Amino acid sequence: MRKIQFFDTTLRDGEQTPGVNFNTKEKVQIALQLEKWGIDVIEAGFPISSNGDFEAVREIARHVKHMTVAGLARCQKKDIDRAYEALQDAIDPQIHVFLATSPVHMEYKLKMTTKEVIASIKEHVTYARTLFEKVQFSPEDATRTEREFLLLAVQTAVDAGATIINIPDTVGYSNPTEYGEIFKYLIENVQSEKEITFSSHCHDDLGMATANALAAIENGANRVEGTLNGIGERAGNTALEEVAVALYIRKDFYQAEDNIQLAETKTTSDIISRFAGIPVPKNKAVIGGNAFAHESGIHQDGVLKNPTTYEIITPELVGVKHNALPLGKLSGRHAFINKMEELGFTLEQEELREAFAKFKDLADKKKEVTDSDLRALMVGQQTSESDAYSLTGLELNYHSDGEQEATVVVVMPNGKAIEASAKGSGSVQAIYNAIDEIFSHEIALNSYSIEAVTSGIDAQAEVHVTVINSETGSFHNAVGIDFDVLQASAIAYLQANNAVQQENAQEEVE
Repeated sequence: MRKIQFFDTTLRDGEQTPGVNFNTKEKVQIALQLEKWGIDVIEAGFPISSNGDFEAVREIARHVKHMTVAGLARCQKKDIDRAYEALQDAIDPQIHVFLATSPVHMEYKLKMTTKEVIASIKEHVTYARTLFEKVQFSPEDATRTEREFLLLAVQTAVDAGATIINIPDTVGYSNPTEYGEIFKYLIENVQSEKEITFSSHCHDDLGMATANALAAIENGANRVEGTLNGIGERAGNTALEEVAVALYIRKDFYQAEDNIQLAETKTTSDIISRFAGIPVPKNKAVIGGNAFAHESGIHQDGVLKNPTTYEIITPELVGVKHNALPLGKLSGRHAFINKMEELGFTLEQEELREAFAKFKDLADKKKEVTDSDLRALMVGQQTSESDAYSLTGLELNYHSDGEQEATVVVVMPNGKAIEASAKGSGSVQAIYNAIDEIFSHEIALNSYSIEAVTSGIDAQAEVHVTVINSETGSFHNAVGIDFDVLQASAIAYLQANNAVQQENAQEEVE
């Protein structure tokens, strides 16, 4: 069987999802879990884009032991140099160089002729090859590029030293038949003495990202790029978990295998969902809440008689456990450490001390502490560590005129406590109005949703909010977790304000 490599770009392309902004600590945690899941190559970031991205790429390169770590770079020497600097400590570094090749991109974005584009590819791939053993080249917007020019661009990159060629469907324009034919055409016509790895990179604008990626594999691609949960710009990227399960379930058809540890899929998905602040849709393939639910009486009858009548994927295959009640208030530190490692969390001593204390507090309040509770606890802890402001007090009063009044106490980075009060037609509105009093910037609430972390009357509430920074127009997602819905709502909104505050401060520095 062929071996398919998985290239994860959750921390680069996935972070381009509006409102998603992982901090360095979260990126390292995600990278370690992706390594555990079996990813072959991780695109850790775009080092030239910001100091934060540079630091994150460098930290990931220092922490992972079994993955190739890639950095993105435009066809510019300063980009390539910055990526080289960020990846100095990587066990197996790779650079990913890209340049647009479609007529619309060349004319309106690059303002370059075809000759200039080919010359730039040759110059910069050649330069990248002097610094990196592994060089990947992507002709951006490849699926809207004329076939002959696409071949010329790819051949130029191969001649200059690239051994990995990625074909991006940058705007989700292609379809499985057409996309597969592009790979067949290139594989048959590109000339090289070295073995060339062809890779797919698809966006989901027309809902065909997974189908296109599988079509590429059918036609000779040995690497697939994408993100967990399919996050990414606009409609998102190929959902890697869907490709991995498809290759496993239909091994008879694809005749391919990979390094993905499917039992780690749900854990990996949950970690990224919470750090990104984006809930996984209930009807999401493979890892959605309804993926293994059966409402129809006919379906229920069939599943009870034999699960394979209506289930081609078992919950256990992707790590969905029916019995996830591993710890209680009598559990010790050793059991807690083992469970945290099982769930994908690597903790330093101080982090472990704080997390264990929070677990004990949680266990005193709940009859059963589930895996979902523990993931929420950890995400909540790491979120609070990254916040500049923290909520320490919340009080609500009902007025005879029907309005609610909220008083919040927030601690600033310098340790000073600020108290603010405001009214609103409801409790959440009053809380958010009070928090608005603390900050000088203006934001607009774009969305607000509540989910239960687990079932039962003692479930923790998980509140997701999306806000718009009025100064920049950018979106910021945030999540708050607490037993009390109003407390969780306040935490989420405060976290979103923190993100806006940090963005505005960065804008002023630049």
